[in-house]
Amino acid sequence: MALHYNLAKVYALSDNDPEFVNQIITLFITEVPQDLTQIKLGIKAKDHKLAYSYAHKIKPTLDLLGMNLAFEEILQVEAWTKREGKRKEINDTFDSIESQIEKAVKEIKKDFNL
Repeated sequence: MALHYNLAKVYALSDNDPEFVNQIITLFITEVPQDLTQIKLGIKAKDHKLAYSYAHKIKPTLDLLGMNLAFEEILQVEAWTKREGKRKEINDTFDSIESQIEKAVKEIKKDFNL
């Protein structure tokens, strides 16, 4: 049973099309961890534009996969980039997002035998 993600929106959007659902989760487990790396690089380098662009890119996916806390936290990252905040202000939030995504990826791989 999914603890770290919820596919209700994906199933609703796809009219319960298993192929579409598979495409979405495959994209999630392949692209989002790479995008997360780019956000981390942006935070470390104080490259707010880089961090923003990748945070903005993964935001709809977090919403679609029912990752509500991660979605709220990615909004915080976006706000942080816009005000060009200091690194220490966002580190804990980023660590939380990273942890949630890692858990969701692991769980999805197990649940879908990927």
